[in-house]
Amino acid sequence: MSSFPETLARALRTDPGGPFVTFYDETSGERQELSTTTYANWVAKASGLLVDEHGLEHGDSIRIDLPTHWLATVFLGAAWNTGLVVTDSDGSDSSGPDAVVCGPETLAGWADGAGKRPTLACSLLPFGVRFADPLPQGVHDVGIEVWGQPDAFTPLDPPAADDAATSWAGVEASHADLFGGDGNSGRLLSTVPSASPAGAELLASLLVGGGSLVLVTNATDDRLAAVASSERAMQFPDHS
Repeated sequence: MSSFPETLARALRTDPGGPFVTFYDETSGERQELSTTTYANWVAKASGLLVDEHGLEHGDSIRIDLPTHWLATVFLGAAWNTGLVVTDSDGSDSSGPDAVVCGPETLAGWADGAGKRPTLACSLLPFGVRFADPLPQGVHDVGIEVWGQPDAFTPLDPPAADDAATSWAGVEASHADLFGGDGNSGRLLSTVPSASPAGAELLASLLVGGGSLVLVTNATDDRLAAVASSERAMQFPDHS
């Protein structure tokens, strides 16, 4: 497999019901598990939101400014599914991202630019629900808009193997770079934000290899060890 859509399609054929992303927030008590099929459905909805609702096109850049959270894995997949390039650009110059997905903690920093680029905000509340309070003008609430999108999405211009998938500090990695290897077949626990260089590579590797990801946030070392044991997951990176 050499692109995200091809890799996800294979995973759906191979193990559609197996867990792919399991998320723990030790502050809210949330535990969210996405099977491969459920993950694909969320990716389809987010893809429709980005392309059909907000007009993004193959080759556009997107900043996914989210902490360690299952929705970060969804929007990574949606970006890759539609040929967008995930970037760490902070929007401080003319090379800023064409779109932004942010959370409550980073919303204020992106709200002023909502008039010049699609700016989508995630409440990060359990089940992906809407914000309790109104958002700044021009900012779109993912918890409202995503539910109206279909559970299936076929990109009209799917990414090819040599298309850029990420651009970290201006250094691009292609779909082939991320999805062309053997991958990782393990079940790995991580606290790293998925929309970061290490997190994106880990997610891609697990999808390629048929593995699965346990994402944990706001946990003590003892709790991380307990979750790793209960989920039968190996801690990555090593927290010992």
